[in-house]
Amino acid sequence: MRCPYCGNIDDKVLESRLMANGDSIRRRRECISCGYRFTSYEHIEEKPFMVVKSDNRRQPYDRQKLAKGIERALEKRPVASSLIEGIINEIEDQAIIENKATNEISTAQLGELVLNKLYDIDKVAYVRFASVYRHFENIDEFIEEVKKLESKEKKQKKEKAKKED
Repeated sequence: MRCPYCGNIDDKVLESRLMANGDSIRRRRECISCGYRFTSYEHIEEKPFMVVKSDNRRQPYDRQKLAKGIERALEKRPVASSLIEGIINEIEDQAIIENKATNEISTAQLGELVLNKLYDIDKVAYVRFASVYRHFENIDEFIEEVKKLESKEKKQKKEKAKKED
């Protein structure tokens, strides 16, 4: 590594430390030529994760956008902010794992991941998010989604009762 003081490229590493988040390494170096000590950081350079819109445009994944949608769905609901952060992390992890080969996810896939998480956490938030995500045009579509939700819950209760017997 080039010395920032004299420009020489010969140095030695005095100390290496893993940073707190584990994503980078901090190295203390000393220039062999002039003795100047400096710090360098090493980290993995990752390709940006892309979101494919419905019209096939691609844009970089934006965690804040995802968080804003989830927070809006959970607004005034009895859900802790730490749980919201956990939901966002789980969705991100799942999206990256499922789409590691292409480094892309469609908005449809991402929306379904969010709906699945919200279904488990809070049914009202699920319906709120679905109404925006699926672009409900009228009250009938809203009612239909609630009916689907009810039938899904009844089915889950029956399966749970069978397992307990």
